[in-house]
Amino acid sequence: MNGQHPRRRAVLKGLAATGIVLVAPAAGFAGWVWADAGRSNTGTLSFRNRLRIPPLLDPTTDRDGRRGFRLDLREGSTEFLPGTRTDTWGANGTYLGPTLRARRGDRVAVDVTNHLPEPTTIHWHGMHLPAEMDGGPHQPIERDTTWQPSWTVDQPAATLWYHPHLHQATAKHVYRGVAGLFLVDDPVTDALPLPGRYGVDDVPLIVQDKKIADDGSLDESALTFGGLTVTGLLGDRILVNGTYDPWFEVTTELARFRLLNGSNARIYHVGFTDDREFALIAVDSGLIDAPQRMNRLLLSPGERAEIVVRFAPGDEVVMKSFPPPLRAPFAYERLAGGDDEHDLVKFVAARTLRPSLALPEVLAERTPAPTPTGDPFRLTMGDFTFNGRTMEMRRLDRVVGAGTVERWEIVNGQSIPHNFHVHGASFHVLDIDGRTPPAHLHGAKDTVYVAPGTTVTLAVSFLSWSDPRTPYMFHCHLLAHEDSGMMGQFVTVSDADQALVRSDRLPQVHDHGG
Repeated sequence: MNGQHPRRRAVLKGLAATGIVLVAPAAGFAGWVWADAGRSNTGTLSFRNRLRIPPLLDPTTDRDGRRGFRLDLREGSTEFLPGTRTDTWGANGTYLGPTLRARRGDRVAVDVTNHLPEPTTIHWHGMHLPAEMDGGPHQPIERDTTWQPSWTVDQPAATLWYHPHLHQATAKHVYRGVAGLFLVDDPVTDALPLPGRYGVDDVPLIVQDKKIADDGSLDESALTFGGLTVTGLLGDRILVNGTYDPWFEVTTELARFRLLNGSNARIYHVGFTDDREFALIAVDSGLIDAPQRMNRLLLSPGERAEIVVRFAPGDEVVMKSFPPPLRAPFAYERLAGGDDEHDLVKFVAARTLRPSLALPEVLAERTPAPTPTGDPFRLTMGDFTFNGRTMEMRRLDRVVGAGTVERWEIVNGQSIPHNFHVHGASFHVLDIDGRTPPAHLHGAKDTVYVAPGTTVTLAVSFLSWSDPRTPYMFHCHLLAHEDSGMMGQFVTVSDADQALVRSDRLPQVHDHGG
């Protein structure tokens, strides 16, 4: 893997100082093109399609009390643009997948059957579970086979999601449509007067961008740096829950929106066309301690947030993405979508709205970020590398004590935007360049934006499972970066198992392309 894309790396390194990066199409360096960096759909939508709500998947219950779910991954075709069909992948349907839901303490089992034309995986993004159930690149699902992970849900209520994580193919598999939500409930959140009727006043919003030709074909040419790009594919067609040009009817005074940035590379700066205020109530790993009032919210790929919005009878307002403050040099900012803005979904409030209970001033007990122990672990983001190394399936990058808290310093030494996601853990953002993080980064998270030239310091709380053989991953969640090698892996081990880790090589892995 270290030798892959040598000419692409040379271009990136050689031109980095100029404030612009030229990257050739995947087939070679012929046909240099300027990408359309000024992508915007503002004012072009008619909001004629009712927003699709991913269905809740009804579980079965076996004799041992486990809640069972079944996901069937298949090819299909979906109508995004009127009168055209697009070849897509999905779970239990042609595009995206159903929403899975479980409670803290539930024992769950999922049968994932792969009827796609190639191997894939399903990763439970944000879920606290043993590494062998995590669905990373070490748990491939071969064609026409079924993977059967099972675990006990043991974490606070949160909006999580699932998606493929096949080594060097994550961008393609997610882009084609395999993804869905996994909601976790708990008694603490149940007791709060929050909007909670799924699809009515508790509404999922999976936001993705695509490049779809007028004939409906899905353009994948820029998935791995075709044309002029620094972060991967940036599309000009926005889908919300797989719906193009969507609108949603609001029937209550308060509505809760569970936002997921499910895009490959695009970073959104979410707000409303009338600049109305909304309340942030939860981030990746669950509730924050108190509602944070704001009118803009930055979400990089893989991040989730729950917001509550007040509507008046007859309101019509558009949720949109404003140009995101990427804090990159001018050319990089533009090539990464920093000038782009997009209308996402229109909300149309009924003439009479059902009254909603007031949003509580306290959501969860205020707890300080956990205190890390030991020396800091510093990860410097380079040219598709961490600390100068690209991903290798058999290399072990770090050994972590099970159940410990470590200080990780994530350094973006480049001019290119990145973000950072860690499996098998959640974290608190301690500071950004020594400064207190903004309100939308308070609380427990698993994914965070790392702007060019900045250092994000994390207190990472690792899970208690000990497994010296099966790793968790950390990586940039801009999927073209991940597929190009910007990923590493670690194991969590108990004191008793420390002696079983004998080198920086994993004893046995499924090696698919690494």
